[in-house]
Amino acid sequence: MQLEHVQFEVEDAVGVITLDRPEAANAQSPKVLVELDQAWNAADEDSRVKVIVFKTNGKHFSAGHDMSATDGGSDYSDWKADAHYDWETRHYLRYAKAWRDIPKPSIAAVQGKCIAAGLMLCWPCDLIIAAENAEFSDPVLHMGILGVELHAHTWEFGARKAKELLFTGGSVNAEEARELGMVNKVVPLEELVPATMEMANRIALMDSFALRMAKRAVNHTLDVQGYTTAIDTCFDMHHFGHTRAALVTGGMPSLAGLSSMKDKGKK
Repeated sequence: MQLEHVQFEVEDAVGVITLDRPEAANAQSPKVLVELDQAWNAADEDSRVKVIVFKTNGKHFSAGHDMSATDGGSDYSDWKADAHYDWETRHYLRYAKAWRDIPKPSIAAVQGKCIAAGLMLCWPCDLIIAAENAEFSDPVLHMGILGVELHAHTWEFGARKAKELLFTGGSVNAEEARELGMVNKVVPLEELVPATMEMANRIALMDSFALRMAKRAVNHTLDVQGYTTAIDTCFDMHHFGHTRAALVTGGMPSLAGLSSMKDKGKK
């Protein structure tokens, strides 16, 4: 595939999706999101692929949404609640839910900082392997909003840790994330990609249909427990936060909060 920010390659039975925008800490512009969705669909449709690996190039996994006006981003100067709700539904929530539901097993390889919408890149994956230097956070409360669009925090961290992280804008390191059950395995940074590929190749030895049914069974069990219903409802709460921020600050999102988030992503 000839894309600007995303690469898709097939190595044996493993489809490898790579986000390659290290100069922007792999921030997700509209163009990046469209290209990622094209790559996920390509991996889903390629009959050679039994397992999907998602990784990023550079120091950090992802600094979250690209809120600059570069690469198709928005400066929010002409923000309208209904249009923004529609856009985020189509490009944030729908993409994340669609990647989660792709029937092939997927593994995310996470290094460095994974901030806010960065979580929306690894959470849809079935497994997460993290480098020892990985750090996960969602400081969106600085913007007057309850958290990032895919509000899976309670499912990923557990209720009390989710509250702590959201209330404080704090973070968890790789080992803490493993202990919480969000991360499957922690490895040295230099072993991240080899360990991820080793896991993917091991899974690829299994029967494709059995893998598909196993994934469906686990995801269905989460859905029966309320996962998708909660995600959809919290997304609406997220947009209530956007609208309230616009009324309070005169702009969307809160400029002070946006500055705080950008500073966190640069460190």
